[in-house]
This record gives sequence, structure tokens and C-alpha cells, in this order.
Amino acid sequence: MSNQNIEQCVRESLEGYFRDLDGEKPNGMYDMLIRLVEKPLLEVVMSQADNNQSRAADWLGLNRNTLRKKLIEHHML
Repeated sequence: MSNQNIEQCVRESLEGYFRDLDGEKPNGMYDMLIRLVEKPLLEVVMSQADNNQSRAADWLGLNRNTLRKKLIEHHML
């Protein structure tokens, strides 16, 4: 899947979100979207890295401590 396909998927999901709101005002969208994207990203990367946090952090371009913090936030440790 290319980056363009991922972008299109996110775009279509957001358009559907606004349709579902049916005119209601959204609230806290940025944090909501980051949480919803971050967890599956961490799950897949950790799986591909055989749960090796150092390797996963390197792949994600994160400090290992930052990755641990995010894994804890998402109840993945």
C-alpha cells in the first residue's frame, strides 16, 4: 500500500466522520485521530519487530523511552 492509498483512506474516513456528525460540531479531533492511528501503528510495528522495543523505536524514528511511554499509554505493556 502506498502512502497515497493511506492518505486516501484517512481522507475518506474523515469525510465519513463528518457525514456521521450530521452538522454537529466536532471536538478534539486531532487528539482523537492521533490516538486512533497511533495504536495500530504501534501494534503492527511491534509485531514486525518481534516485540523488540529498540528495533521498533529505531524503525519509528523514536527514542526507546518515548516508545515505552506510548506503549504504556495504549495499554500495550
